[in-house]
Amino acid sequence: MRQRSIGTRAGIAWPTVWLIIACYLAWGVALWVMPLRMGVVFGGITIALHASLQHEVIHGHPFARQWLNDLLIWPPLMLTVPYARFKATHLAHHHDEVITDPYDDPESNFLSENTWRELPAVIQLVLRANNALAGRLALGPLVGTVAFLMSEWRTCDAAVLRGWALHLPALAVVVAAVTASPMPLWAYLIAAYLGMSILKLRTYLEHRAHERASGRSVIVERGGVFGFLFLNNNLHVVHHMHPRVAWYRLPALYRARKDHYLRRNGGYVYGSYAEVFARYFWRAKDPVAHPLWRR
Repeated sequence: MRQRSIGTRAGIAWPTVWLIIACYLAWGVALWVMPLRMGVVFGGITIALHASLQHEVIHGHPFARQWLNDLLIWPPLMLTVPYARFKATHLAHHHDEVITDPYDDPESNFLSENTWRELPAVIQLVLRANNALAGRLALGPLVGTVAFLMSEWRTCDAAVLRGWALHLPALAVVVAAVTASPMPLWAYLIAAYLGMSILKLRTYLEHRAHERASGRSVIVERGGVFGFLFLNNNLHVVHHMHPRVAWYRLPALYRARKDHYLRRNGGYVYGSYAEVFARYFWRAKDPVAHPLWRR
């Protein structure tokens, strides 16, 4: 079975269409129907799912026409990241040979040793805390947002400006919808932060430092409810090998060729997210400075 043949698809990915519709309905229920505390929690979960759907759409689902896919998922429910910028940086990340590179991978959690040594002590302290799972869930949304905005400011080319120009009107629509709802804007900001925090669980261990590019992407075998919220990206090496395969087909692919994928990623596997919590909640999985990176 060849990788290219696995990646082909025909027709409309209807499970993705229905899930996008359900996600927007759930978001509306969180804003307009639920009591405030429940709405904040449910809203955060919905926002995390919407971000996972954005990721799915970036890879060419549910329709053959990408402009239609983009239109379906454009509203920035998470507020802070323009969809066009997420799309550009994520597709750059999918050049597997640069995964975890502190300069060339826009989604890398690592810094170069030189950059790390030059940081003020207080920033080093924050980043060390951020490398334990508890810190990543609590501080990660703030650290990630600041790092992303700084990167956008440093780059600030035509593509960045275009992405933000498209983002701001969509952001205004989302903020207007929240303002019109019973949920106060401050409460929605908490929900958005919660949504980002949920996603930080997925990205916490998605990639490791490894000499081989093929050995850098994780498998978390029993994703549970998080597996659904992450649209099976707990099977991350499968996604990286077949990025055009729809989320609901990834588990069958993994079951059919489990030994192949585990050989491919060098046995970088966890049984469940409960195992991840038990092992890394209070201690760092990785150093902040990339342990193998050499320019």
